[in-house]
Parts: sequence; structure tokens; C-alpha cells
Amino acid sequence: MSAPLYQSTIRSLPLLARGKVRDMYAVGDDKLLIVTTDRLSAFDVILDDPIPGKGEVLNSLTNFWLGRLGSIIPNHLTGVEPESVVAADERDQVAGRAVVVKRLKPVLVEAVVRGYLIGSGWKDYQDTGGVCGIKLPEGLVQAQKLPAPIFTPAAKAELGSHDENVSFEHVVKEVGPQLAEQIREVSLRIYQLASEYAAQRGIIIADTKFEYGLDENGVLHLMDEVLTPDSSRFWPADSYVPGSSPPSFDKQFVRDWLETQPWDKTAPAPRLPQNVLERTSDKYREARVRLVGV
Repeated sequence: MSAPLYQSTIRSLPLLARGKVRDMYAVGDDKLLIVTTDRLSAFDVILDDPIPGKGEVLNSLTNFWLGRLGSIIPNHLTGVEPESVVAADERDQVAGRAVVVKRLKPVLVEAVVRGYLIGSGWKDYQDTGGVCGIKLPEGLVQAQKLPAPIFTPAAKAELGSHDENVSFEHVVKEVGPQLAEQIREVSLRIYQLASEYAAQRGIIIADTKFEYGLDENGVLHLMDEVLTPDSSRFWPADSYVPGSSPPSFDKQFVRDWLETQPWDKTAPAPRLPQNVLERTSDKYREARVRLVGV
């Protein structure tokens, strides 16, 4: 495993943006270099301590899933090697953690699919008896499996703010009925396929989010990260019990530790102790091992 990378410093390409985890650079007019760093955000605050190996896990898992999902929907990958578009002394920053992708027009909707009642969906259900306007049966408990997966979109927020759950009708107003229906249908198909695969490897995918973009011909593409511990809730099937929040293969150790600190959840966050960094890193790697085998 390479040394943690908190922020890339590619000078041979124009920097376009830095997100919570990814740095994006222009490769000509039609492609992007996306570098997945080891940054971690919790409660919408980017922490000062990187998680060793996290970026490589997210990058390799996304590429794994995109390879399996190509028959369902096109994706943003180009096949161009990241090392070939940067200077020689910058190749170590992209090896194993970067991709060169098509430059797409983002669809400004978080395509969330839920198979279990947890997180903001659980809160919504307690308040309204449903999630994003979808009525659910009475008497469901936290983390319970839903009768069928549901599409519960969110409006993308500015960096540092929470995405807002919205109804399907809101998506229709934003992108039109045909594209909205395509996004819903594809998202549910992907979730079903991925859930069945993960279940065979002892992982429950409780929920996940997808991001999409359009090419110059208006063709919908799957983009950004796909079915990683950052974009999904992965639960170990052998310890899953409805009625409480299950352990997960992600940054839960960090969240749990931060909750014990005298912190108002605004930047800067407390510095993370070594044991929290290591346990979080181990959980990310364990998810990849279970799903991919390496």
C-alpha cells in the first residue's frame, strides 16, 4: 500500500475542482483525470487526517462494478491509462487511484436506491410513514428490509451542505419524464444485480447512490463512484439484526469516535488517533476483499 495522499498536486494538467474526496483535472476538452485521494469527510466536514489505502479501495471497487454493469448502461471510462496523461514525476500520485473519463454533462440528481430502512430514510419514515413520498407498510423497524427496493432521489447540495431528499415528481420537473424514468429504472436494476452479487459474499447493500451524466448525444452514462463504502451502506450479513443500526464497512469508526468528542461538527474537526485511522482503513480493505477477492 502506498503512502496516504491527502491532496494531489498535478501541475501538468489544469485543475478544475476538488471535491470532498476527488480531485479533477482537464485532459484536453473532452476528458477528465479523476484522482481519488485518501481524504475523508464526516458530518460534511473534510477531516485533516487521510485514511491509508482508502482512495485505492474506492477507485478499484468502482472500476470493478463498472466492468460488471456495462451491459446495463454505458459509463464514463475511456480506457486511457492515467499515468500516460501526467508528467513522469507525477505518476505515483495517480497509480492505482485515478481514472481518465469522458467529460459528461452531470445530471444534478443523486439517484438513491434503498433496500433497507436506515439513515435519513428511517427518519423520514418515522415522521411520515414513508420515504420521499413513497408510502410504506406500518410497523417497520430500523434497518428492516423493505418489501422491495425503492428509488428515493436527492437534490445535490453545495459542498459542505446536506443533499436534500426529494420526490420522484421533483426529478421529473428537473430533467423531464423520460430521463427521470430511465434513471429510476436503471438505478433499480443496478441495485438488484449488485445486491444479489454482494449477498453471495456475505455483504448486505442497505442503500446506495448513483450519479449520471449525458454525453454530447444525450446518452445517459453512469459516472463518478459506484457501489463503494463511501457511496453505499455495506453491512456484514452475519451480524445483521433488524431493530438497530448494524455495523458497516465504512467510516463508522470515525463517526462513532467523533461523537464522543467535544466538537460542534464544524471545521476544523478533531485530529484522529492512530487506532481509529487503522481500524477505518481495515474496514475499507475488508469490503474490497469480500467483494473482489483481493
